[in-house]
Amino acid sequence: MALGKDYATQQCSIARALEIVGERWTLLVVRDALYGVRRYNDFLVHLGIPRAVLAARLQTLTAEGILEKRRYQQSPPRDEYVLTDRGIALWPTLRALGLWGREHYTDGLLRSFRHADCGTELGPYGECPACGGVVPVGDVVMWPGPGLDRDPADPVSRVLLKPKRLLEPLETEAV
Repeated sequence: MALGKDYATQQCSIARALEIVGERWTLLVVRDALYGVRRYNDFLVHLGIPRAVLAARLQTLTAEGILEKRRYQQSPPRDEYVLTDRGIALWPTLRALGLWGREHYTDGLLRSFRHADCGTELGPYGECPACGGVVPVGDVVMWPGPGLDRDPADPVSRVLLKPKRLLEPLETEAV
């Protein structure tokens, strides 16, 4: 029996969410948007994703209100993609998936996430053990870990070799 293309018969909120974010590459696009990636070419070179696939994922995420398309240049027309509140709400899911991947599939620490106010690494639920309470995404700083390639080929990965606050726009050199 062939695997269906949707979960229409499932009465489950996870199945409904997978209809939107369950395609290959989609959560990586959202992850990069959390890292501050906003421009099509930056997504393209950092992810190594085929152009047609990226265009389709950005279109779906925009149509679903997870990303908002904003014009940043008129001539030639160029747009950027910014997370909406709905997209930002995926942070706990991506954080949990990242921790699971770190525990089960990664040999070295690739990135850590710390509270901007005190520098403490976040707990498993996005809480600050030192300050107490869940840290809002905009108050999280991503730190590169020792497991990252220190000489990456793409400009996005090079920028991410320094501590960076989540959601702040990522600035790369011209590609």
